[in-house]
Amino acid sequence: MLHGTKKASVITSALLSITCAASLAVAPLMPVQVAHADTYSDLINAQNSQQASAQRESELRSQLAGVSSDLADTIVQLDDLTNNKIPAAQEKVSQANAAAAAAKSEADDAAERLKAAQKDKSDLEAKIKQTGEDYDDAHAAVAQMARESMHGSDTSDVMSVMTGATDTKEFIQSMQSRDALSRNEANAASDAADDLSTSMNRGERLKAIEQKITKLKADADSKAAAAQSAAASAQQERDALNKLRADGESQRSTLESRKSELSDAAAQEAAQQVILQSQLDSLNEQWTAEQEAAAQQVQQVTPQGTTRPAGAVTPAQPSQPAQPAQPAQPSTPSQPAQPSQPAQPSRPVTPSGGSSGGQGTSNGDYGNAYAAGQCTWWAYERRKQMGIGTPSYLGNGGDWWRNAPAYGLRTDHTPQVGAALSFLPGQEGASSPWGHVAVVESVGSNSITISESNVAGLYTITYRTLYNPGRFWYVH
Repeated sequence: MLHGTKKASVITSALLSITCAASLAVAPLMPVQVAHADTYSDLINAQNSQQASAQRESELRSQLAGVSSDLADTIVQLDDLTNNKIPAAQEKVSQANAAAAAAKSEADDAAERLKAAQKDKSDLEAKIKQTGEDYDDAHAAVAQMARESMHGSDTSDVMSVMTGATDTKEFIQSMQSRDALSRNEANAASDAADDLSTSMNRGERLKAIEQKITKLKADADSKAAAAQSAAASAQQERDALNKLRADGESQRSTLESRKSELSDAAAQEAAQQVILQSQLDSLNEQWTAEQEAAAQQVQQVTPQGTTRPAGAVTPAQPSQPAQPAQPAQPSTPSQPAQPSQPAQPSRPVTPSGGSSGGQGTSNGDYGNAYAAGQCTWWAYERRKQMGIGTPSYLGNGGDWWRNAPAYGLRTDHTPQVGAALSFLPGQEGASSPWGHVAVVESVGSNSITISESNVAGLYTITYRTLYNPGRFWYVH
């Protein structure tokens, strides 16, 4: 296995060898660049790709003139596998992975909606035990508002409604329309009442919630099935890619063993270039596998953060979090078992590429209140180094994308230098209970480099490169 500078030297040598092989330097036809792929652009791209492939094969075969047909076919097949089939399969894998991640997110959201409705049902059943099914919350709310209004500046309005009503029912309905009092309880019960445009007693509202739960459960089951199907499709694409790479290894081994049959210099050069390109793909795949293995080592056995200050009885409101009794100093973590001063990262802290503009907030930023040395602690510290404010109570790493909008932060699937990447539980090796969070250090055409803590241990800052970055949630 190649590591460090040795691996870099091999890859660089391979690239230089490929570049220097001028006889095979075929200028590819660039695909049509469009904001959103459509049928026409897909067709043009496919035609361009086919033309480039045919031109490349023609150039290659011209260099292999005089070589036995079976050996020439082996060289051409390996070249086609490395430069056409494997990249196409890799793109399918990326798309399938993104689709699976999106389907999983939708399924999780549907499950949360179902859970919320079931809680509403449980709460309402508890109220019914206290007051009975006939109790009408809207009626009681109207009466209370009327009593309060008779002693305030709204008296004339209330009297107007009263004198214009022909009976008590009309009075109640008018008052409900006037101030939408039936919306006092912002839950599935009042949503159901709004949908039916009627005032419901608790028994009727319970039935409405039960009907809504039935629909939500069907939706959750459907999305869960879609997520499973998407995950299976992604696995099939990965299996297909792995098979192509295994075929490439076999063909490259065969070609290596038959290089001695090539006597012509041009044929030897062509074969060597094809071998080097195949080796380069193998090294890239090996590097990706090492990065994924590193991701599996994320050490998160305790909660990484909280959504409320220590000692708070109720969660702080996102817009105005309660001041913690003893806020942590922004740059000094609490005393852990590890040394109080974290090890400095091996890379410079200056971000490369992109911009950190338009990010961060001072809302809810009371200093680094996250568990010392954890991924959340580092994400707060690193963004602070970049001049980006971060709320102190976004919770565990996997919750940042969900909690950040309440503080006015933008969340999306677009990477940006300085953004916090909020890994869902289990995503890229993130902890199943808590998820994970990292900071984007640089953004490439289809990749990002991130810094993170607690992959190799508390306070240990490591880096890795991830591909197809649109599948992740980012907090700006």
